[in-house]
Amino acid sequence: MTELYPAIDPYEHGMLDVGDGNRLYWETCGNPRGKPAVVLHGGPGSGCSPWHRRLFDPSAYRVVLFDQRNCGRSTPHASAPDTDLASNNTANLIADIERLRRHLGIERWLVFGGSWGSTLALAYAESWPNRVTEIILFGVTTGRRMEFDWLFRGGVAVLFPENWDRLRAGLPAADRDGDIVEAYYRLLNDPDPAIRQQAALAWCTWESATPAWPPANGLSPRFRDPAYAMAFARIVTHYVRHNAWLEDGSLLRDAGAIAGISGIMVNGCFDLQAPIGWAWDLKRAWPGARLVIVGDAGHDASNAGITRELIHATIQFASRQFTAGGE
Repeated sequence: MTELYPAIDPYEHGMLDVGDGNRLYWETCGNPRGKPAVVLHGGPGSGCSPWHRRLFDPSAYRVVLFDQRNCGRSTPHASAPDTDLASNNTANLIADIERLRRHLGIERWLVFGGSWGSTLALAYAESWPNRVTEIILFGVTTGRRMEFDWLFRGGVAVLFPENWDRLRAGLPAADRDGDIVEAYYRLLNDPDPAIRQQAALAWCTWESATPAWPPANGLSPRFRDPAYAMAFARIVTHYVRHNAWLEDGSLLRDAGAIAGISGIMVNGCFDLQAPIGWAWDLKRAWPGARLVIVGDAGHDASNAGITRELIHATIQFASRQFTAGGE
């Protein structure tokens, strides 16, 4: 099987109250008696999509998807200027995942995450290793400061100087040589809606430059929805300015917590957002994981080779028998 599974609709969905005025959208699809798997989307702020469902055999898996705080169909939405993101942080997202697991009556589950979702998957699994059966990661990130600096504070700009200059040009002259993330965070929270919209467009245009291989020009189709773009830009800058509230290097340092959990990591050879060296560092700290490098791919998970390897990974772990009491 190398093609996406047929599109399927959720068989149940709902909104989960996680406190602080936040309600998370969640859905389950596939086989209600199948092996549980939870999908952690990227961004932060992307939201889950039907594409994620199609990576899992619907006869074998009970797939759980949810939109992280303030994005997708979760409320309140970060596109609204009065939505306070103060409670949207990594520790609370980990708590949200656990709350959802308990709400659905799941004992243990496979954890699947890509890009930012891989960082969140590691953080969750290291916090709750006894609740995790296996881990599948792609576009691997581990929450280190150097990783945030690479993508958002000028590192990868050496490969995209024109795009980076365009991002800088969207700022007042006095801010162009400072912390780009901090400056855009301020613009994205400006009282003037025109300033907010211009900042979101500039930020998402930068985000569009680096995922594909070969790199693409222009605004990615997913950012053409102004509400999506605004929420995405606000949440990403909120997380990056705090380095995701993670102690630098802590997820690699604490990888011993998942030493007994099998994992598969899939990374594009030409991933410019998450270079394969980051996945390699994680493999050193987590020898039980297998790293699959896709030769003609970047960060974009819709690449046929990455899709194929992710489906192979879900097939491999589906063969592990699961019962309500665990494996």
